[in-house]
Amino acid sequence: MTTTIKFGTDGWRGIIAEDFTFANVRACAQAIAAYLHKSGAAGRGIIIGYDTRFASEHFAAAAAEVIAANGIRVKLASAPSPTPVISYAITALGTAGAIIITASHNPRQYNGLKLKTADGTSAPPEVTDQLEQALPEILARQAVKSLPLADGIKSGSIEYVDTGSVYLPQVRRLLDLSPLRASKLKVVADYMFGAGASYFKDFLGGSNVDLTEINAERNPIFPGMANPEPIAKNLDALKQAVLANKAGVGVATDGDADRVGIMDEQGNFLDPLQVFTLLTLYLLETRGLKGPIIKTVTASNMLYRLGELYAVPVLETPVGFKYVAPLMISENALIGGEESGGYGFRGHVPERDGILAGLYFLDFMVRSGKTPSQLLQHLYSKVGEHYYLRRDAHFNAADRSKIMERVAKFKAGELAGHKLERVNTADGFKFIFAGGDWLLVRFSGTEPLVRIYAEAGSPTEAEKLVNAGRELAGLE
Repeated sequence: MTTTIKFGTDGWRGIIAEDFTFANVRACAQAIAAYLHKSGAAGRGIIIGYDTRFASEHFAAAAAEVIAANGIRVKLASAPSPTPVISYAITALGTAGAIIITASHNPRQYNGLKLKTADGTSAPPEVTDQLEQALPEILARQAVKSLPLADGIKSGSIEYVDTGSVYLPQVRRLLDLSPLRASKLKVVADYMFGAGASYFKDFLGGSNVDLTEINAERNPIFPGMANPEPIAKNLDALKQAVLANKAGVGVATDGDADRVGIMDEQGNFLDPLQVFTLLTLYLLETRGLKGPIIKTVTASNMLYRLGELYAVPVLETPVGFKYVAPLMISENALIGGEESGGYGFRGHVPERDGILAGLYFLDFMVRSGKTPSQLLQHLYSKVGEHYYLRRDAHFNAADRSKIMERVAKFKAGELAGHKLERVNTADGFKFIFAGGDWLLVRFSGTEPLVRIYAEAGSPTEAEKLVNAGRELAGLE
């Protein structure tokens, strides 16, 4: 049976050997090659990178063989590479884009393919729609060209590239690492067995920083975690290492290092909304920079308060960096981010970069002289205390429309003691209450899953709102 290949918010992902097969990867590469020729960009060549998942380098080689057979020069990463490293290399080397073999933070049984454009961002729907339309015929006819890897290398149509050597100077241009390297900060870096392994050492090794690295080896089983996503439930090893080493901070990057997670000096996880807002404060206050802030609908209201305090605009988009990145470009935004832990920065590619975000957070600590918990209290002194909670719930797929109707009916009145002021339906149903607290109910576009988010002035109120959201959706 032929697989239906669908591109989501950031590429196509599937279960290895079931959906994600060599035949399907080659078909995707053929569709991408045809698109590059049609768009007139084929002459610029393409980068192909990969992460540390099972057989990723072999899937990358298969894609390279197809692209090269179609007369397009390939720069093939010589080692596993983080997605932000590949994204920057696109702009530095002037290629038409990149194919990255990665399933990012998905569970171990998955792999995936991300397509990046010439500006380093994820391919927009108008591009992936063309690929999806071309793929059925390619798969049915097995109309795939291929050139053996060894022949491609011998002819020069495929060449290996060290993407890290391109990326490292860029980060050093963006951030003066001298204060951080001169500090005696104790840091634990958790690479979650992913492609980010060694990058913090590349920047901080040989300095006064006491750096401990964990989960730095390649292990596509991702032992000790449900999936390589830097959220609290997957970071027990980081918490224990921070406490055992009496470290000042823990920093984690996900499977392809485009997301970051922060653990404070007491072993407490800082949620992504707190980290996003702290990074924004760092750029505005510590670095003295100005510029628009781009946030998704799930990100914190604290950003609006910072916008008021520092006289910069705050723009909101639906969930997904494919919505954030275009605004970062058009508005020359200072920072863009989302609730998933992905943040992008001006002067760099308009894409998520967990490595740079982690270094910026460490620099904030050093320049302010504050621990992560003290930075959070410093933030609260400016914007007030905000607490965030998210819960996901599966439901019977047949009940989707019924659940959506229930949620849509609530347009006035009170919920969990909060008076409703307005409803934002740009992405799901966001109920905004008097005083600024909010509840968001969003439905997954790919599975029978509803996500319920809330932000309030106390953990108790956030919990009440999430429970009220479950009840509103008929999930209780």
